[in-house]
Amino acid sequence: MRLSTVILPIHRWGEGQKVWQRAEDLGFHTAYTYDHLSWRTFRDGPWFGAVPTLTAAAMTTQSMRLGTLVTSPNFRHPVTLAKELISLDDISGGRVTLGIGAGGTGFDATALGQEPWTPRERADRFAEFVPLLDRLLTEDAVSYEGRFYSAHEARNIPGCVQRPRLPFAVAATGPRGLKLAARYGQAWVTTGDPKLYESGTPEQSVQALRGQLEKLSEACAAAGRDVAGMEKVLLTGFTPDRGRPLESLDAFVDFAGRHRELGFTEIVIHWPIPDSDFAADEKVFERIAMDALAQLL
Repeated sequence: MRLSTVILPIHRWGEGQKVWQRAEDLGFHTAYTYDHLSWRTFRDGPWFGAVPTLTAAAMTTQSMRLGTLVTSPNFRHPVTLAKELISLDDISGGRVTLGIGAGGTGFDATALGQEPWTPRERADRFAEFVPLLDRLLTEDAVSYEGRFYSAHEARNIPGCVQRPRLPFAVAATGPRGLKLAARYGQAWVTTGDPKLYESGTPEQSVQALRGQLEKLSEACAAAGRDVAGMEKVLLTGFTPDRGRPLESLDAFVDFAGRHRELGFTEIVIHWPIPDSDFAADEKVFERIAMDALAQLL
């Protein structure tokens, strides 16, 4: 079991660098950030770009992995994204993981002036986006003409530090997304079943997650792959448990233990943000970071 955190890009760097350095000091396996143009209740406050934030974090940390959770096609193009990722992987010394998903209907969906894509179009675009990005990160030159994306002799030399490319953590729960995760993902990401967030129970959430893992296993089997070789990542805060696992060390150990039994290999917790859905006692949070995994051994 690995323990990671997600640091929302809301801090001016004078303060933000202290947060990322502290995350490394606490021993988190990976520190992720959200790749949005703005997000939910934070829309009218400070919000910085994911790639510049991760670049700065790479320069102020030494060993902790870094990543997006998650990038989506909502405002990204595979050609330009690949160039930024190769640069970030180089700057970080090969410490980057790309969390990637199909996107949603939030502010990113319309910020460039387009109409929100339907669920089917998001799935169609994702099915084209991921394979093209995979090629761009593994081949020196790529030409491609698709329905949604094109590349004309796109050069990506010298490629990623991590070979054959930096790892993908694919966020998916539907059959098409799980098929992509099985084929291209080194990890799979879920936040649980969103239909249970408001009125479900933790027990119902565990059952829903068990079902998602079974479908992932089926997708891997169909792809000729052993699901045991894939990391399974749970981004917390969106299940019926909400913030309760961060109320005490014991509460978190119980939560993490139940999800480890399901097969999850990495738990991601939000860095505390006062007066938000991610409010938490910082002392308890730090104790969880330092002591929880030892109690799960």
